[in-house]
Amino acid sequence: MSIEKVWVLAEAADGSPVATSLELLTQARAMAANVAAVTWGGGAATMAGTLGDYGATVVYDVGDLGGKLPGAPVAGALAELIASGNRPDAILVPATYDGRDVAGRLSAKLDVPVLTNVVGLSVDDSTITSEHAAFGGSLVVKARFTGDGPGIFVVRAKSFAAEASGGGVPTIEQLAVPDLGASAAATVLARHAEERTGPKLDEADVVVSGGRGLGSAENYALVEELAKLLNGAAGASRAIVDAGWVPYAHQVGQTGKTVKPTLYIACGISGATQHLVGMKGSKNIVAINKDQEAPIFSIADLGVVGDVHKVLPKLIEALQARR
Repeated sequence: MSIEKVWVLAEAADGSPVATSLELLTQARAMAANVAAVTWGGGAATMAGTLGDYGATVVYDVGDLGGKLPGAPVAGALAELIASGNRPDAILVPATYDGRDVAGRLSAKLDVPVLTNVVGLSVDDSTITSEHAAFGGSLVVKARFTGDGPGIFVVRAKSFAAEASGGGVPTIEQLAVPDLGASAAATVLARHAEERTGPKLDEADVVVSGGRGLGSAENYALVEELAKLLNGAAGASRAIVDAGWVPYAHQVGQTGKTVKPTLYIACGISGATQHLVGMKGSKNIVAINKDQEAPIFSIADLGVVGDVHKVLPKLIEALQARR
């Protein structure tokens, strides 16, 4: 059984919807008869075809924010729309910085709670049940709203597969941003993008990650070289990010990125539950660790008990020889 109406926060990056937004649109059309996307930044017309292809029949466009942070204006525009009587059963929000900001502000304006860290959604007898990873992913807790909606759900990346439905181009409706006073005063003065080559970490088909077992920041170069040879992305455990060996953008885990590649190679990573949450959905997991009791081996499809300083150079050498 489905519900009537679901809205999805369709955040964009470089002129295209972020992957999590497409995942949520796919799930939304499985839940509801009517699916709408909410976007901002002035690119609604450009993205409309893609949003429609993934299930949106309407796109609510908050428009160009003029350099303002999206949290206050997007939440304000949605609160006004809901106050006018256009109330969805649920609002699905990507667990991004901007998504969480919008969700928190909208929660305050509507006086409704937010369910966060969502990894699953289902509808039974018109009631939405959400699933949440708890205790580092060792348990899954189910929750639901008992009061009046809309229910606001902040969903982790890779919780659903993004699948195009072949839908038509949706209609675009402009949303006005109300006077928000000082809450919308913050302005983005500059943006800095980290240089990278190869696929994005959370979209890569192959991910090679390094942990404290590498021994030093210099040895992370082995992880990067192996990832490059496999046309993949280089990841990292929180331990070496906190140690300053690699930037936070490489972190995989509960407080980093969630990845679901076809192949995940963990190099010198013990397998703390916080790391496993971010990568255990990978199709094939290879673990390299000299400690045969390391927890990472409990979820690995192939385990190599050995020193990464010896195994990785040999693996790199073998791959180079095949070129």
